[in-house]
Amino acid sequence: MADRLQRAISPYLRQHATNPVDWWEWGEPAFAEAASRGVPVLVSIGYSACHWCHVMAHESFEDPEVADYLNRHFVSIKVDREEYPAVDARYMAATQLLTGRGGWPMTVFTDATGRAFHAGTYYPPEPHHGLPSFTQVIHTIASVYAGEPDRIAELTRQVENAVAERADVVLPLPRDADLDSLEAATQTALLTLSRQYDRTNGGFSPAPKFPPAMTCEFLLRHHARTGSQPALDMVRGTCEAMARGGLFDQLGGGFARYSVDNTWTVPHFEKMLYDNALLLSAYTHLWRTDPQPLWRRVATMTADFLVNELVTASGGLASALDADSEPRRPGQNPEGAFYVWDRNELIEVLGEQDGHWAATLLAVQPANFEQDDSVLRLPEDPADSQRFETIRLQLLAARGQRPRPHRDDKVVSSWNGLAIAALSEAAMVLDRPDWLDAARAAADYVLTHHWRAPELARVSTDGIISPAQGTTCDYGNLAWGLFTLGMATGEHRWTESAEEILSAAIELFGFEHGFHDAQPTPLVPTPVMDPSDHANPSGLASMTKALALAGALGSTRMRELAGENTLRLADIVTTQPTFFGWSLANMESLLAGPKEVAVVARRSEDATDLVRTFFASPSPGAVLAWGSSAPALLEGRTPVGGRASAYVCRDFVCDAPVTSTEDLRNALAR
Repeated sequence: MADRLQRAISPYLRQHATNPVDWWEWGEPAFAEAASRGVPVLVSIGYSACHWCHVMAHESFEDPEVADYLNRHFVSIKVDREEYPAVDARYMAATQLLTGRGGWPMTVFTDATGRAFHAGTYYPPEPHHGLPSFTQVIHTIASVYAGEPDRIAELTRQVENAVAERADVVLPLPRDADLDSLEAATQTALLTLSRQYDRTNGGFSPAPKFPPAMTCEFLLRHHARTGSQPALDMVRGTCEAMARGGLFDQLGGGFARYSVDNTWTVPHFEKMLYDNALLLSAYTHLWRTDPQPLWRRVATMTADFLVNELVTASGGLASALDADSEPRRPGQNPEGAFYVWDRNELIEVLGEQDGHWAATLLAVQPANFEQDDSVLRLPEDPADSQRFETIRLQLLAARGQRPRPHRDDKVVSSWNGLAIAALSEAAMVLDRPDWLDAARAAADYVLTHHWRAPELARVSTDGIISPAQGTTCDYGNLAWGLFTLGMATGEHRWTESAEEILSAAIELFGFEHGFHDAQPTPLVPTPVMDPSDHANPSGLASMTKALALAGALGSTRMRELAGENTLRLADIVTTQPTFFGWSLANMESLLAGPKEVAVVARRSEDATDLVRTFFASPSPGAVLAWGSSAPALLEGRTPVGGRASAYVCRDFVCDAPVTSTEDLRNALAR
């Protein structure tokens, strides 16, 4: 049996390298093997932080009898959904069509051309709760594939046609689309969100509750533009509930993937880079709007989590921390074992007095997880914040001695772009130059290893590049991150690279109705085009956001594209606004009108106060040029009276320059 996965770029695939299953990586050789043998293909899709992926691997893929049957009757392909999102999207569409639901692990059976005919998610080792066992499934599939080829051909035709129809999304530019239609769309979305809002627990859905960072971004921009108090109140309520619950790591910072309950108490413990980058932006922007200590504390701890826990030795940011770790005692669930505590453990670390105080403050009684364990929460601010900080650090140090969750060191272009933007902005708003250093290092890594104009690689591990092509999200989010880094540092190299990446993306993905999510390949000839947000901003929204920044910094072509792609979504964002938060945020920026701010000074350090004032001001659609970051906006600007000066422009028509931070703040607020 070939040992193919040992050489895989994906850490998730390497986790399966010792399985007795004869795994193949995604690619044409695997399907050619299936064609030559006349057998079906098992496409097993997951990711390294997925708890149930690990469960199914242990129960089925490590079973020698199951593996032997798969090796004789199938070609088995293991796919990291984070490495190949277009493959994941294609088969997720098939799975949802065939079963009415989706999720991971995703278990798909295809013919030798990659066309699906049967699909599911997790299958148990024995029949359970109406689910057949995995053994039953593979025996049935092998039998039908060998004995009923006409049935298989018809199934693949039906599924392929249905997936192709779903992929063929057309978003024409409405003839009557204008700023008034965007205004109506944002107001309708606000009313819908007001009805969906959970006034008791925050958020916009029942359990499982996912952190709605992109929806919060829309609401914050809407508040900044209109002064809407309901918009701000929904963000406050949601962000406080998440920050005080178990979704937020009260000791080490950072957020888990989602809450399994309605009160944000018990999370699904994996920590993803994209969630934490988006939430860092949300809490930074909330603190900028409403300077409460809780928002600053959460933003600070989340940024520190990114820098302390996810930065790799090469400078890029890793994808995730696993949900599971080695249990500390017999019978303990590996999921969350690193994070949960009981009262006795608190007392053992802190002593009797502080242990009881911490147990009450962190709500460990009654136990809210399994056995006597609890996920730590912070229902109220501590009366003695200094005492709490001392205890937090003691508990964090003790937790650091436990077996740690696995880290997926895969560096993803898109998610690093989100993190570069979030860290750059938080560094300027909260005065943390070390975060800006981390953003620079991540940008250097991705540009050095992933960018080979006009192609952007999606993934690397330890500097080794995956053959997976970058998606629209990779190009758009990385460009956004680089633009933000350029605004934070005043360094032209970042904005120049961002413009190059966007120009390449327009040629690779652009078409008359927007942007395709991925480039077609022989195995995925019609990539699914999805304009809605899910765990990440949609490709269309990501590109539009970056194009708007490029347009405000001087590119007429990119400004026009950003406007067109914002307008073409006016009719659909109101249907389910929680799935269009990023596009609604883009609409708010367009409605606010782009503001171009050029700061000039004789020495770069003289510009610091004005630059920080720009970042501290919640002004949707505003862009900043200073240093050498955007020559087009800086050309012809000179300091007034030798003092650092800010030129605030709208549609490239500028007000008189200002030299004080107060005057700049007022100009941005108009």
